Amino acid sequence: MTDINSLPFHLQLLVREYGHSTYLLIQGLKDIEDVGERTKRASAIVQLMLRLQPALRDLPEIQTRLWNHLHAMAGEDVALEAPVALRSLTVRTEKPSRVPYPRTAPKLRAYGAAIEALIAKALTLEDAAEREQATIQIGRTMKFLYRQHNKENAKDMTILRHMSELSGGQLKLDPAVVDSENLFEMPAAPAGSKPFIVPQPQQREGRDRREGRDRDNRGNGFGNKNGKKRKKGRSQEPQQPPQ
Repeated sequence: MTDINSLPFHLQLLVREYGHSTYLLIQGLKDIEDVGERTKRASAIVQLMLRLQPALRDLPEIQTRLWNHLHAMAGEDVALEAPVALRSLTVRTEKPSRVPYPRTAPKLRAYGAAIEALIAKALTLEDAAEREQATIQIGRTMKFLYRQHNKENAKDMTILRHMSELSGGQLKLDPAVVDSENLFEMPAAPAGSKPFIVPQPQQREGRDRREGRDRDNRGNGFGNKNGKKRKKGRSQEPQQPPQ
């Protein structure tokens, strides 16, 4: 019997998902020499795998997933005429390449590398009007990020100075226009828009009337519908005369 712990990690996950008996059936495919008969047996095993995991029926492209799982447990040397495309197993066995993490920190920590990427994109715009609109949007975003990072309001001159520093002096706006038109402020809601009011349920009015009647009854000292005052304690039976 095959020791599961001796298998590669990705095969251990598949064996635990479909069971050791299913894994042994898949390993037996290599003993069938005829490719057509082997594929027919593999198709039956795929149906068995689906019955073992009924929750997988709702997943998209479930047949592609099951056939590739069977292909991974069978091995690359077991040829199959599968009805779906089978992925290469080298993706699971080869060590992935190292992710190139950034080596340098952003120039201004409050804005991060995303603003630097936006500024670099804006510098590639040739149309003057389009570049100006991009500069205004970048300025708004920078002001928002500055507030989030420093927990204080930022002056427009500060944002313009930082933008000039990050762009090498290529992105410029008139400070007077920015201040007079509040270009770096997020646009407010339209004047004609009404505030959203949470609708109240229709039963609220009837419930209020019932609660009002209950409060009136409690205030008068009566606890039943007939208006009679409730007696405290248990009713006492008349005592029998002594014999």
